Amino acid sequence: MGRRSKGSRAAGRVRAVLVTLVALLALAAAAAAALAWVAWRWVDAPLPLAAPTVAYTVAAGSTPRAVAAGWSKSGVDVDPRWLYAWFRLSGDASRIRAGHYEIAQGTTPRRLLEVMVQGLEALERVRLPEGQTLREWRAVLAASPHLVPDSAALDERALMAALDAPGLAAEGRFFPDTYAFPRGTSDLVVLRQAFDAMQRELQAAWDARAEGLPLASADEALILASIVEKETGRDEDRARIAGVFVNRLRIGMRLQTDPTVIYGLGESFDGNLRKRDLLADGPYNTYTRAGLPPTPIAMPSLASLRAAVRPARTRAMYFVARGDGHSVFSETLGEHNRAVDRYQRGLP
Repeated sequence: MGRRSKGSRAAGRVRAVLVTLVALLALAAAAAAALAWVAWRWVDAPLPLAAPTVAYTVAAGSTPRAVAAGWSKSGVDVDPRWLYAWFRLSGDASRIRAGHYEIAQGTTPRRLLEVMVQGLEALERVRLPEGQTLREWRAVLAASPHLVPDSAALDERALMAALDAPGLAAEGRFFPDTYAFPRGTSDLVVLRQAFDAMQRELQAAWDARAEGLPLASADEALILASIVEKETGRDEDRARIAGVFVNRLRIGMRLQTDPTVIYGLGESFDGNLRKRDLLADGPYNTYTRAGLPPTPIAMPSLASLRAAVRPARTRAMYFVARGDGHSVFSETLGEHNRAVDRYQRGLP
């Protein structure tokens, strides 16, 4: 009886130990499950940010720990150890790419990592306006702090060669638009995008041209579009102005448009177009030479491209600025002179 009692007590102690171990394991499992649940919720919960948007540049060769600390210092209000742990546990820590990133309110740790792994860099933007010349555009590009000025040392001939268009005049060959790019992008990349865009838009416009135009090629349409662009900023007047120029081209009448003369003067133009400028012969002086000038004189908008290839049907041969952005159109020189007296000279 004594031996059985002693064995029974030992067995009881073993059972107690086993029960305790099972309980501890259960508690550990529950704690682990709770921790996993918290971690899972945290990974998909919005990160607290110190501002509406937070930006950080991941330098090449940065460790995941340094990246986590960098985001924390930049305004992600969370212990960087949590971020670092998530980067490591995800299995994607080694796939984080260098680049400049920006996140907004509502971004989760999961999304933050996705942005860096996929290289979804924050984009800068530069606006290249219609109606400006290449010289003006190059100044805009040079002033952009996030573009690499690779084109700065290139003259126009070398620039077009770099864009795989050797021998092509650069003026007018780039499409006005707002272009987005990651920081550190070459300005040649932006110019390439603008060049390709103009090629597409010009060809599409030329393919849709009206019949019987006195234009021999898409290049001539581009030249005409650039003149229309400089003559008006009003969409409703573009086709009518194009119609006047087309009428003149059909009969060999000189275009007599000031913007071409101004373009020919280049940087010497001081804002005042004088009579002697109109009389001085040159390739861009449409008062002394018939036909179109040799190249575009500015970057035309899509509206001007379309106006040039589908001009309004009009009998007008003249137009004059009215002073409010619009133009007055006339069929005869007498009507035109009266319009000039009224709107340019202020005569009754």
